[in-house]
Amino acid sequence: MSSNPSRKWTSGAAALVLTAVSGAAALVLAAASLAAPPATAVAAFPYQDPGLPVSTRVADLMSRMSVDEKLGQMTQAERASVTNADVTTYRLGSVLSGGGSAPSPNTATGWADMYDRFQNAALATPLGIPLVYGVDAVHGHNNVAGATIFPHNIGLGATRDPALVQRIGRAVAEEVSGTGIDWNFAPCLCVARNDRWGRTYESFGETPDLPSSMTSIITGLQGTALNGPASVLATAKHYVGDGGTNAGADQGDTQLSESELRAVHLPPFQAAVERGVGSVMISFSSWNGAKLHGHQYLITTVLKGELGFGGFVVSDWNGVDQIDGAQGTSALDVRTAVNAGVDMVMAPTEWRRFIELLRAEVQAGRVTTARVDDAVRRILTKKFELGLFEKPLTDRSYTASVGSAAHRTLAREAVAKSQVVLKNAGGLLPLAKSGGKIFVAGKSADDIGNQSGGWTISWQGASGNVTPGTTVLQGIRNTVGSGATVTYSRDGGGIDGSYRVAVAVVGETPYAETQGDRPSGLGLDAADLSTIATLRASGVPVVVVLVSGRPLDIASQLPGWNALVAAWLPGTEGQGVADVLFGAVPPTGKLPMTWMNSASQQPINTGDGKTPLFAQGYGLTYAAGQDDTTPPAAPGAPVASAITSSSATLTWAASTDNVGVTRYEVVRLQSSAETPAATASTASAALTGLSATTSYTFAVYAVDAAGNRSPRSAPVTLTTSGGGTSGGCSVTPSTQSQWGNGYVIQATVTNTGAASRNAWAVTFTLPAGHTLTGSWNAALTVSGQTVTARNAAHNGSLGAGASTSFGFQVSRPNSDTTLPSGYTCT
Repeated sequence: MSSNPSRKWTSGAAALVLTAVSGAAALVLAAASLAAPPATAVAAFPYQDPGLPVSTRVADLMSRMSVDEKLGQMTQAERASVTNADVTTYRLGSVLSGGGSAPSPNTATGWADMYDRFQNAALATPLGIPLVYGVDAVHGHNNVAGATIFPHNIGLGATRDPALVQRIGRAVAEEVSGTGIDWNFAPCLCVARNDRWGRTYESFGETPDLPSSMTSIITGLQGTALNGPASVLATAKHYVGDGGTNAGADQGDTQLSESELRAVHLPPFQAAVERGVGSVMISFSSWNGAKLHGHQYLITTVLKGELGFGGFVVSDWNGVDQIDGAQGTSALDVRTAVNAGVDMVMAPTEWRRFIELLRAEVQAGRVTTARVDDAVRRILTKKFELGLFEKPLTDRSYTASVGSAAHRTLAREAVAKSQVVLKNAGGLLPLAKSGGKIFVAGKSADDIGNQSGGWTISWQGASGNVTPGTTVLQGIRNTVGSGATVTYSRDGGGIDGSYRVAVAVVGETPYAETQGDRPSGLGLDAADLSTIATLRASGVPVVVVLVSGRPLDIASQLPGWNALVAAWLPGTEGQGVADVLFGAVPPTGKLPMTWMNSASQQPINTGDGKTPLFAQGYGLTYAAGQDDTTPPAAPGAPVASAITSSSATLTWAASTDNVGVTRYEVVRLQSSAETPAATASTASAALTGLSATTSYTFAVYAVDAAGNRSPRSAPVTLTTSGGGTSGGCSVTPSTQSQWGNGYVIQATVTNTGAASRNAWAVTFTLPAGHTLTGSWNAALTVSGQTVTARNAAHNGSLGAGASTSFGFQVSRPNSDTTLPSGYTCT
């Protein structure tokens, strides 16, 4: 971070302690008149000494604070409802920008200047406590015009690439830091279980393994240390169960048993805590009728106690106001939320009333000083860890990173990896770059706003040229060679049979929470259907590119489309969509959600017994000779077992589709070449003639009577060795929590071999009467009391010495305290 003398100053008036906020204008003037001492000023008090432990500094500072200063630290106001003088007068701990709330001009420099003005107002208080400024940078620094807009989380979930997501977190942190901001209300770790929910696109996936694995973005945002360069405090939200509400209603009621809540919705937050997330935001929703903002058991007992969360808890926008069911903030709202464990209250416009009510509740003893001190200690700890006391102002060395070429290149990579090819009849894709004419149509083909979705410049987002970027149409034009021409018509008018292909870029227009809920239909609108019908009537092959924040109800139209690509909400770098359409980047994306056969199936999720149009995890590649007129419904991950020094048995998920599979072909991959290894009529094949010191990569294809091959899964690498194992691995179980009739266990799998491995399996035995109720980061099968856990798609690859983890939940009789045993890893 850049050196700036003003960053080293803490007011020399630290001994002046405010005893009452109301009518403190004289104190404001006195504090504001203080002159900044030279950069060499020596710390007057222990809390000003960066050489002391954070806990010592926090304790010293709190010993100097009045009740009113502590209440100010627990308060967060919206920038449009607070002045610089208010920050100083009321000793406010935080300011935020709501969706679309931006300074003028809305530029990176404009943001940095605004931030520094607010921060200097905080530093002008007697104790010089810096504020922490929060924004919803949920897919890039999306409030800032010109920032890099990355794919929304649903697209990142399709990449199955936690390392990529961590790199994105780092890029976002740099852009956020370049505008002064030090706190990001991201990532959203919801497990979206009903696609009617308007926030489905904020979910990495419908099962807990995906958002759990994507908590890697927290490491990207916060860095290796909170006081490091471009380190931004991350927020795990919305705790807990917001993706499971009845009918997918925003801010609705999640009606689940505790074991189901723990199995489906809690694991991503546990993963976030393990990564050291600095803050957690509470959900607007309820659990079995009880508002989460007032839920002491889930906030204090489970999150802070059981999971060991050491950061601070923040409420959502006016979320505390909803506790008593009446409009506006009440004393009951305030004491219930704070006593439940909310540490900082987001009171955008009624922040003064919140302070008054909380002061009265403390004076009356209904909120204890110990609870206030706990909240303030948590908040101040993060401020010290962020280095705000030493470097409170914007690090301008990162300002130029906002919308930089390097970040846009990373976003383009993420877009390409997020594309999911769902249909490719006759191998139409990839498109040839040269020769002939290409027709492009659809309302989202040339619209940055549509392809970026909600939370882009404004809260709900908007169609049109809302911020700089590359549209899908521009990406196509950038890609084709000189021998090809591209014609665009929004509604498809003007197409004829002379074109070799038509690309329809259609789907949803921008929305965010509440306004995005779709309780009735989930299909394409009339304009989209008309556009596609016009293209089809020409007789030209049609590729449909869906720009949407969730799976759409398109099963009845799909037979008339030659190819279908789910582009999700790619953001500003539409070139990544073209990269996949033309084969510059092979498609690798896999569905993070189950794709419905009809909207009437909602909610539909993997494992619920409903027949989908496409299963979670499905996604085609550009395999040679592949024709997927009726694609496999559920590609499965191949798993190795019984590996010896000279042979192995490879198993995979059997085909359940209607292509008339006659056999399976197993091939060994060497670079891009394939060598036949085995042919099987069942979902298993014996492999022989293997070397004990060689790594092999195999792929499995389902083959129909016409010889068409469909890949069953991504390749798996097997490493053979002597002694009857596939290279050494170990498993270490850890009991995360226990309650009357259940428990949660997380197991760490470590590759103890000298070579990399791309698959693992763990077996263990459940005590009699115990029943598996949920799992994450692994696929579990049960035979009697024996459980086998096989790696998920994202965590099978382990280098020598590398580790991963998976978890599971079990129910048991109340009187039983036994736990699983006999863990082995192969």
